[in-house]
Amino acid sequence: MPMISVAMFPGRTPAQKSALVRELTDAFIRTCGGKPEGVQVTLVEVGADHWATGGVLHSDR
Repeated sequence: MPMISVAMFPGRTPAQKSALVRELTDAFIRTCGGKPEGVQVTLVEVGADHWATGGVLHSDR
């Protein structure tokens, strides 16, 4: 059972999250086969004060 995990900044609407989950599931099935009910997707919202790129927190940018 595949699991797709997405880490992203907060702020997307429930409709956007729902569409993202559908698109990720569809892409996995098209590419790798299987059944949609076998694909798990987790969305992890990470605040800018907990995410850094290049050694700098995004909250400090």
